[in-house]
Amino acid sequence: MAKYLLLKHYRGAPASVNDVPMDQWTPEEISAHVQYMNDFAARLEKTGEFVDSQALAPEGTWVQYGGEGRPPVTDGPFAETKDLIAGWMIIDVDSHERAVELAGELSAAPGAGGKPIHEWLELRPFLHARPTVTECLLHG
Repeated sequence: MAKYLLLKHYRGAPASVNDVPMDQWTPEEISAHVQYMNDFAARLEKTGEFVDSQALAPEGTWVQYGGEGRPPVTDGPFAETKDLIAGWMIIDVDSHERAVELAGELSAAPGAGGKPIHEWLELRPFLHARPTVTECLLHG
C-alpha cells in the first residue's frame, strides 16, 4: 500500500471546466458538493483506502523562524494569494494507477448548477524513507 495526498486548490491550479467560484454557489450546491465528498470518503473507508480528510478555511498565516531570541516572522492572512488550498484527503492504495483513478473520480464532485467541476487535484505520494544499509545488505 502507498499513501497519497490529494490537494484541492481554491486557486493556483489550472481552471476547471465548471469554473464558478464556490462563494457564488447556492447553499444547495455547496451541500451537494460536501455530500459527494462525504460519500466518496465513506466508500473508501469500506475498501480500506481512506486515511483522513479535512476542508481548510481560506485564511492563514505564513510563519518563518525569526532568529535566535526573536519571535517568529509572520505574513498574512493570505486569502488573496494565487495558491490557496481548500482541503486535502489522504488515501492508501495499492498502486499509482489506483490513486490517479480515485483522484479523477473526486474531480467530478458537483459544483455550480449541480454539474461536475472537473477540478484539477494535486496528487502527491508520501515520501518513503530510504532503505538502511542493513536492509540493502539483506536484500541486495
